Amino acid sequence: MIIEHKLVIADVKLVADFRSYILYWKRRFAEQPVTDFCSVIRTNSKAPLEEQDNYFLLCDVLPEDRLLREQLQQKRLREILEQQQQERYDTSFHSMCMFCDQEFTGNRSVLLNHMAREHAFNIGLPDNIVNCYEFLAVLQGKLDNLQCLYCEKVFRDKNTLKDHMRKKQHRRINAKNKEYDKFYIINYLEFGKSWEEVQSEDDRELLDNLEEDWSDWEEHPVCAVCLFCEQQADTTEKLYLHMQKSHGFHFPKIKSEHGLNFYQQVKLVNFIRREIHHCRCYNCQEKFESKGGLISHMEETKHIAFLPARSTWDQPQYYFPTYENDILLCTLSDSEDAKAEDQSEEVPVVGEDISSLKALKQSSVLNQLLWKENKSQEKF
Repeated sequence: MIIEHKLVIADVKLVADFRSYILYWKRRFAEQPVTDFCSVIRTNSKAPLEEQDNYFLLCDVLPEDRLLREQLQQKRLREILEQQQQERYDTSFHSMCMFCDQEFTGNRSVLLNHMAREHAFNIGLPDNIVNCYEFLAVLQGKLDNLQCLYCEKVFRDKNTLKDHMRKKQHRRINAKNKEYDKFYIINYLEFGKSWEEVQSEDDRELLDNLEEDWSDWEEHPVCAVCLFCEQQADTTEKLYLHMQKSHGFHFPKIKSEHGLNFYQQVKLVNFIRREIHHCRCYNCQEKFESKGGLISHMEETKHIAFLPARSTWDQPQYYFPTYENDILLCTLSDSEDAKAEDQSEEVPVVGEDISSLKALKQSSVLNQLLWKENKSQEKF
């Protein structure tokens, strides 16, 4: 169109449905002259007339063009949200893990959570992703071609690629690769903007509207994952209830009985996640072939309901999360008993005794050091 017809379309990459866009303007150009819709840009204006060229710019400054772009954007958004809604509740999902031989059926979130927890490969929350089958196929194709998903270098064999991604912490995707944009809902939400532009908007705009009424604001729930299975919940109360009913693990009761403060809870959660990850019972230390076998053993023997000795898990090494972005850690809080105890504790205050200040100066260790320093200088 630029070479043959001198037609330039502004921000063409942000047109939601390019085919429909072109068909619309093809019909309109047949009805009226192009100059009724486009700005005329003359090139080589100082050259002789025969060497000058007129180009026609079609952009959303024209109200009709902007309206068309917005309508196409809204249509695409509706289609994408319908597709995402279908995927969210689809129970016929079936796929293999890209990093191990485990097979997953049911909902896509089971596989995505498995890769995030077991392989530290996180492509985002399931609810933020659309066309998941195609997304996984694209990623699997890159791995089959021995290509790193982050730096996108190609390696000579599978083992070299695995070692590279593990050592370089490249078990993530390259956010600058535009190929992945269509798999994230954020790229369809705001007309005329890419996800990078949406995220980098100046927060100062928000400060101008501090007096605005936010009473109808609704946050999207962030889900935490059970300590023993893939179950998710959008509130800690629901998650604790699930762990109590399904596994016999009563976290609030354990927290209260052992008087766990915030940091001890963090260490306990990370300790349990580490043991479950290694398929090891945290009470009897017996190892199992699978997580399912471990959980069955712990529930049958009631080992799941009791903690080992505090010295086993109350260690500095468990300050560090077992899984990246573990939402459960963000929801922990001090127990009410611990808060009350902290508030009731009296903090001892040592007052200054000004009367003995002179004696303190004379007996200070600094005086002794200064005296030795002066003596050593006198020798030289």
